[in-house]
Amino acid sequence: MATTQDPRPVHLSVNGKPCRGMAAPRLHLADFLRGELKLTGTHVGCEHGVCGACTVLVDGVSARSCLMLAVQGEGCSITTVEGLAADEHDTHPLQQAFHELHALQCGFCTPGILMSLSELLAANPDPDEDTVRDVLSGHLCRCTGYQNIVAAALRAAQLLRERGGHAR
Repeated sequence: MATTQDPRPVHLSVNGKPCRGMAAPRLHLADFLRGELKLTGTHVGCEHGVCGACTVLVDGVSARSCLMLAVQGEGCSITTVEGLAADEHDTHPLQQAFHELHALQCGFCTPGILMSLSELLAANPDPDEDTVRDVLSGHLCRCTGYQNIVAAALRAAQLLRERGGHAR
């Protein structure tokens, strides 16, 4: 006899590919992505939605995957940092700019920051520094070096405009 705590099937699209797995009703999306789907780029920091390390895009909108249950993702399109670049042999302009401007630091918070900035650049291809800093206000970088992160975000926006493309 099935109970309310038994794992349930979850069907969703992750990084453009259909995925399915089993998730206990209280399993967070971050843990589902990391454990069931083996997509370990999404990091789990505070587990309270404060640090932003677990940020992913759910149907194109940033969300804290440590606050969302995997079963809530049923039928949704999820984009993780692994899906940011067009393919595994390429880098997204955000990743390129972070590399060029040494914005990675320890790298723990970087996946969540990249996903939030991806959302920003998709909506606003020419953000100013204040707008970038406002988006970053939802992320805690324990290395505390936001200068290069801001510079990289602005550089990525420039790269995207030059390429005539948009972030996801």
